Amino acid sequence: VTLKPAAPRGGPTGTRTGPGSQVSDGVDHVLATFRLGSIADLPAAVARSRRLLDLDADPESFGSVLGADDVMGRLVRSRPGLRAPGAVDGAEWAVRVILGQHISVRAARTVTGRLASVYGKPLDRPDGALTHAFPPPETLADADLESLGLTKARAAAVRNLAGQLAGGELVLDVGADRREAEERLLALPGVGPWTVAHVALRSLGDPDAFPAGDLGLQLAATRLGLADHAVGLARRANRWRPWRGYAAHYLWEVTP
Repeated sequence: VTLKPAAPRGGPTGTRTGPGSQVSDGVDHVLATFRLGSIADLPAAVARSRRLLDLDADPESFGSVLGADDVMGRLVRSRPGLRAPGAVDGAEWAVRVILGQHISVRAARTVTGRLASVYGKPLDRPDGALTHAFPPPETLADADLESLGLTKARAAAVRNLAGQLAGGELVLDVGADRREAEERLLALPGVGPWTVAHVALRSLGDPDAFPAGDLGLQLAATRLGLADHAVGLARRANRWRPWRGYAAHYLWEVTP
């Protein structure tokens, strides 16, 4: 499944539910087609798609809080019910975020595709450009990622992350302890607040995660007169708790 939400500047965009799936969107619906190895996989595929599309959100709850802010309120009224896409595989999304640090979206897609084609398992039934499954943490923990063009620091960050995931020390899913997961992420070399916030937002499903240092959010904040630096934006964002994650998506919508 491919979904294209507002892309965080400097980070990756788009995600897939996995091999054998396809989504097309319409004016008032999303049509999903699954190619499954077993019908027993259908409930999991549906649950992952709902998470990807944030279908279980309550727009009234976050809309009422965000709508009380004069600037954010205008954005909410212009696009009521905007959803915050999740991740169908929290580990994969975390790797993608690290790969996307400090590079363009196009470059992040290129290196991610290269990683999948080299270390991912080929699909029995390729679907267009989707030919490999994303490699699991167990594979990436010992992978020679420098050979893919990654810097030593970024390759080490991916391997350290994958090692913690493979060993079970770090769990990235909507049911995980968010505080513990965020603390473990932040303790990894090469992982900072920007990365932690993006992982928390999608992998952990934290509706209050807010990467105030994100370039796209800062550009939007400046354009709207909310703040002209990350510290000021973080301060203004306190008005939007506990739904700052949805506020981030509204801001990305107006990023110039």
